[in-house]
Amino acid sequence: MVLRKDQLEASLHEEKKLIEDGRLKEDSPLDLSESFRRLSEACRRGDLKVCQEMITEGANINARDQFDYTPLILASLCGHFEVVQLLLESGALCERDTFQGERCLYNALNDKIRNLLLSYDYSKSTDPLQPLASHITSLLTRDHPQTSDIIVTTAEKTFNLHKFVLSARSPYFRKKLSQAPETASWKLPPTVPLPAFETAIRYVYLVEIPIDIGGGPGTGFTEDEVLQGVDRISRHLEVRSLMDGILEGGDRRLARQRRTEEVEKGRDQLEAWYRDSFMKHKVLVDTEKADEVRWDRDNGIFADVLLRADETQDDEDIERTNDETATRPNRNTLGPLNGIPVGPVSLASRSSSRARKRRQSTLFPVHRAMLLRSEFFLTMFSSSFREAQRTDHLQIIPIDCSPEVLQVVLTFLYTEKADFPLELAIDVLFAADLLLIEKLKVKAAVVISTLGNGAMSQIPARLDTAEVAQEQETLDIYDVVRAGWLTRVPRLEEFGARYFAHRLEIYIDEDDFADLIRESAARIKGRQETDSIELLDDIRYYLSERFRLRFEDSGIEDLMDESQIPNEPLLVEALPQATDAKAPEDEGIDVSASSESRPSSDMAPVPTADIEAQLLSGAVRTLDGELAGDELAADAMNYQILLGKIDALLDRLKLDA
Repeated sequence: MVLRKDQLEASLHEEKKLIEDGRLKEDSPLDLSESFRRLSEACRRGDLKVCQEMITEGANINARDQFDYTPLILASLCGHFEVVQLLLESGALCERDTFQGERCLYNALNDKIRNLLLSYDYSKSTDPLQPLASHITSLLTRDHPQTSDIIVTTAEKTFNLHKFVLSARSPYFRKKLSQAPETASWKLPPTVPLPAFETAIRYVYLVEIPIDIGGGPGTGFTEDEVLQGVDRISRHLEVRSLMDGILEGGDRRLARQRRTEEVEKGRDQLEAWYRDSFMKHKVLVDTEKADEVRWDRDNGIFADVLLRADETQDDEDIERTNDETATRPNRNTLGPLNGIPVGPVSLASRSSSRARKRRQSTLFPVHRAMLLRSEFFLTMFSSSFREAQRTDHLQIIPIDCSPEVLQVVLTFLYTEKADFPLELAIDVLFAADLLLIEKLKVKAAVVISTLGNGAMSQIPARLDTAEVAQEQETLDIYDVVRAGWLTRVPRLEEFGARYFAHRLEIYIDEDDFADLIRESAARIKGRQETDSIELLDDIRYYLSERFRLRFEDSGIEDLMDESQIPNEPLLVEALPQATDAKAPEDEGIDVSASSESRPSSDMAPVPTADIEAQLLSGAVRTLDGELAGDELAADAMNYQILLGKIDALLDRLKLDA
């Protein structure tokens, strides 16, 4: 339906009044903070690392600057595909039917970015907390595995509920259950209308409030009685925002804003409960005694399972443990017990200190209801495994990761938040892969491919081997590529190839790089001579893109002007052409174009004074020490040199690619 001009003006005027009154929030508010300014500047430059840092710090990615630009519009306008992808994954809005959304699509620099904006799931980008809310809601109707620990009965219906959800969302239940944590049932007074109580419970479990709350003929209660019952029970449970949501249900935009606010509020309440109850009650014990811990089921934080994570051992501790195991005395008895170690055995310490530090383990008290967000735990608790059986004390389930990583995983399951440093990213990636938490796996890959970018920009600066060599690496790129292979994350494989391409002059001669290329070739079973090497193909593509962007950044259009042709050959024909597909090896550089600028082996050596004069006049040294007329010619020759080194590496490895 197309609105008339007067209807549209009236709608905009009403919306402006609601915003001025504070009842309606603006989708893209003006933000003049320093963190938002840095985010906007990073989106202009295409700096993934700074973008991720500012998003982690809490910068509003949907705000606008003083020029009325949002970060997503800036990244789309400047053509930074990876930045656009990061912003969308972090919750940036791009709705086609809004002014800012249409503006973002219209200003996109190329079709690749425009197609990304059009194909991205709008519901996922606008409501990143929807998976958490959906899981909390599903607990109301989930029959298997059974996770409820309190039953509320009425004359007509029984509700299987969860004490930790009720305590986190309702101050009334928090006080009541803290006084009697062993409470297993509760009976609803008959004076409370069932539809009113059901509406309140659905609100507590983050279900969207319906416009029709029940009542009427055949229900035993009139609509007014149900509404009055909702009002009474919302005051009794101290969830007063329930009535506000019902009263504002007629306005679609206000209802959508209220829904978003309630989900955020529910997440914050769960997070506060999680940090105050669970993080303060985690237990640090010696690893050898971890399985001896006994935790009662009737506990004040309503936990029903313990997760165990052992601290990481360094190489020295592992070697010492192996030595002690090798020298441990055995039983010299006949029969099946022969060779079984006797324990406990007191052995002399090989360390100079008699009090050696014991290995520690951390026990996290948690709820099965929240662990079900992981397919790993869902399968475990739905089966006949020992961990799924009910025991007098809480089951202890060991998880193969460090306590720091397990805490990141639990924080994500309870709050949908995943803020962790780059140093933990690979470990979090493997833990998420083990526990089958796909969204956390993607988040870890995003952290690695953005914060691990180092000084690599989407438009590389002038190639300077000395400066690149001094760059401090915050991660092992070889581990990143292998992690991408093991966890089946293409984003990490692409990131590794781009990382190598931007620093190829450093890595190309390393033995570890040759081993990685050999591993990439071996990933193809039954390899044939015509098969390529995937990692090497990607490196060639990003290497071509690296130098192509350098030429574009240098203003090649002006250099091609006939009126400004310099005396020194610029080797423009050596420019790798921009294509959407990866360029094959035989479509590289015409070596004849650069042969004239290289001195032949039989020419007389150039005097040192002449070399210094040429360098002062603007000449540039290439990777092999030769002189090029200017920076553009040097880049063309460097591109040739790096391609030649790749071919030499393949010859050395006896691989065809």
